[in-house]
Amino acid sequence: MSTTTTRDLASPAPAKVSKDRPRRGLRATATLNFWLFTGPFLIGLVIFVFVPIGWSLYLSFFEARFTVTPSTFVGFDNYAQMLTNPDFTRSLGTFTVFGAFIVPTTWALSLGLALLVHRLRFMQAFFRSVFFVPTACSYVAAALIWKMSIFNGVRFGLMNTVLGWFGVENVAWLANPDPPWYWLVIVTLRLWLQAGFYMILFLAALQNIPSELYEAASIDGAKPGWQTFRYITLPQLRATSTAVILLLLIAAYQAFDEFFALLGKATWGQPPLVELYKTALGENQDYGAGSAGAVILTLLICLVTLFQGKIMGFGRGEDSK
Repeated sequence: MSTTTTRDLASPAPAKVSKDRPRRGLRATATLNFWLFTGPFLIGLVIFVFVPIGWSLYLSFFEARFTVTPSTFVGFDNYAQMLTNPDFTRSLGTFTVFGAFIVPTTWALSLGLALLVHRLRFMQAFFRSVFFVPTACSYVAAALIWKMSIFNGVRFGLMNTVLGWFGVENVAWLANPDPPWYWLVIVTLRLWLQAGFYMILFLAALQNIPSELYEAASIDGAKPGWQTFRYITLPQLRATSTAVILLLLIAAYQAFDEFFALLGKATWGQPPLVELYKTALGENQDYGAGSAGAVILTLLICLVTLFQGKIMGFGRGEDSK
């Protein structure tokens, strides 16, 4: 009995497996799962995004007509050609003005819709869905519906019908640039398609504002309405507003579908992407000049974005605001 007890006491105790450290098999499995899920996305990102961007930058320094494998180096000639092209420079200037108008308008409309829906006590999910549904529409299909149902429809369209009630003659909304009535068609279409998406972003931000802030403001004598909105709601939406304005600026310069569907081959009112499409895929198929224009447009978007971020304080910490 004593011998057995002595042997048991002398034998080493079995090693305990630490619960804090994961097993090698589990760690390997987690790493494998990570690459299985992210690998296809990363491969697609490299093949369909990074490689085309790099190749476009390479093509912008070469003579590339009717081919994507150029051999003649031309330096910055393609950039000079695009910067002296009146159609391209006019499209940049026009859409800078367009962005300066559509961005604050969409921001104000989406924020207003978010405030209205946020205050609802019934059917909030219904109205949230109603305002968000246009976001899922194709821009081309929405542009054609907007044109055929409201502006210059099968006969006159809804707008001309309403104007006719007040004795106003029919307006050719998309026929000529003077006066530029086509901007009314495009801007209202953009507002209808975009406002719902950014409304959802503002709704999420409004729901994250602590109710204690409004209670403290009420105790301090702040009146509900403009004072509460100016000193509590709007400052709390600073980060969301910065992100929304950034996305709207990029979307304004990347506009293509509705303009191409509504204006067709018109030489006026075209966005930069349509001009680049005509340059690279038109009769001359000048891929070098088209790539140079794409680089110029990218740099312009980056500069406008950095300027907007500087004004809105994008990237600064809370202590520096």
